[in-house]
Amino acid sequence: MGWAVTAAVATFVLAQSPVAQAAGPAGGWTAPSCTRVTGDGSVTFTADDGATVAPTTGTLKSVSYTHGLVALDTPNTLLATHNSELQRSTDAGCTWTRIATLDSGSTWLTAAPGGRAYAWEKSGRYLARVDGGNVTKLTSPTGDIIGVGTDKARPGHLRLAGSDGQLFDSTDAGASWKPVGKLAFGEEASVYSVTFDPTDLNHAVAGGMATGGAVTTDGGATWIPSTGLSATPGGNANLFSAVLSPADPSVVYALGIDLVEAAPSSGAEGRHLYRSTDGGRTYTRIVDDTRDTELTNSTLLAPSPVDPNVLYFEYGTYFQGYGTDLYRYDARTGKVTKSHNAFDGISAIAFNPAQPKVMYLGLEEVRVD
Repeated sequence: MGWAVTAAVATFVLAQSPVAQAAGPAGGWTAPSCTRVTGDGSVTFTADDGATVAPTTGTLKSVSYTHGLVALDTPNTLLATHNSELQRSTDAGCTWTRIATLDSGSTWLTAAPGGRAYAWEKSGRYLARVDGGNVTKLTSPTGDIIGVGTDKARPGHLRLAGSDGQLFDSTDAGASWKPVGKLAFGEEASVYSVTFDPTDLNHAVAGGMATGGAVTTDGGATWIPSTGLSATPGGNANLFSAVLSPADPSVVYALGIDLVEAAPSSGAEGRHLYRSTDGGRTYTRIVDDTRDTELTNSTLLAPSPVDPNVLYFEYGTYFQGYGTDLYRYDARTGKVTKSHNAFDGISAIAFNPAQPKVMYLGLEEVRVD
């Protein structure tokens, strides 16, 4: 495959130097100026790819997930969802406070223009609009939401995808919806995810069970099957998730299984990370599931917002106190480096708009013993 893993000397530290303050061009955002994050322990940050992590005043209690985490276009403002709590920081991630309780214990977040975000339940129907400290519950057009995208050029315009691959469009901030386009894989197909291009809602990538991937560039009017997910021509694949690079939406990273490799008699699982440079039409394997680069069916993928060659992903588990590996893949070299921390998992990643080297980490605590 041409890639290698390099393990960095990484520790979870009790203190670290403040990140240099950076008054960037990104809408008045600055880097965090604190050495410790004030909050319940659900969000922290790193400025060196996870080698050191800012400590928190609080400690997570079982069972805790932070699935939603976004940086807004309001200066220094982030939102996070910790179980059913909606939390906010207005000082670039140094201080976090609860602003609302949501009607779902597991919600993701999608940022929108004007300091707005949408909270949604993956494979569920919960949907809400967040404006400042106000949460407005919305009616979802589907009982199984698998993706939400927003239009950065048109406030109030967003798209949503259901588990059958149907897309829905709203131009009034989610108050009403209409179906658009065709099903991503046709009738009876099970769709794991639909991810929207952050610069063009008409461009979306779908992942399905045994049907592999598909891409649309016309808002779902037509879907083009993806190739390269199986090493066997015509072979089936599961595509669990895909992410489009904010730096170059023609670059797509994906997580899937080559089902030919994973046949019962093969003794292999066939799980890989893939990369596409043509918007999701064709994929090439970049990382295999090995002891050095552990992958699961729900591995978190986080592309760099400024470099389409860089992807972050993670593996974490509480079992035997293992902790979490935060990986960094670089397409220029094919190499994977990693840092390690003591958290049970990282379930969300966001980047500081002014200083993208600063990564915010949504943490989880799943230890049950």
